[in-house]
Amino acid sequence: MSDDLPDGWERRVSRSTGKEFYLNIYTKESQWDKPTMAAEQSAADTVQCSHLLVKHRESRRPSSWREENITRSKEEALKLLKGYKADIVSGRASFAELASRYSDCSSAKRGGDLGPFGHGQMQKPFEDVAFSLEIGEMSEPVWTESGVHIILRTG
Repeated sequence: MSDDLPDGWERRVSRSTGKEFYLNIYTKESQWDKPTMAAEQSAADTVQCSHLLVKHRESRRPSSWREENITRSKEEALKLLKGYKADIVSGRASFAELASRYSDCSSAKRGGDLGPFGHGQMQKPFEDVAFSLEIGEMSEPVWTESGVHIILRTG
């Protein structure tokens, strides 16, 4: 929120006291004193993943860069996603190739790469699976309010 704060910190205002405090965006820990050093985050606190998202008409926002009005059912979304996963597992296509072409997330332009993220930054079902995967492991379908995903842990 402010350029005068070290990296990884945000200035917030307490709803109960109206007093400013500082939030470590990685750990979600807060403090009253203005930080003087960049917020650190240990490798155990972050993962890096790519994902391929297929939205359906009941998704939180049933539109994407690919389609203005998504009308497919949950079942159709799952069938598409399982087909993409089968193509990846068989070697017919790479994860990044299919995510770039078919993912309903703007991360498609990066081959589905979401970059590193910590706890509390993704929807809970997504986060739980992402942190449970080993590097190089791909998930089964994961349902969130956004749609259905396959997740590949890359770091």
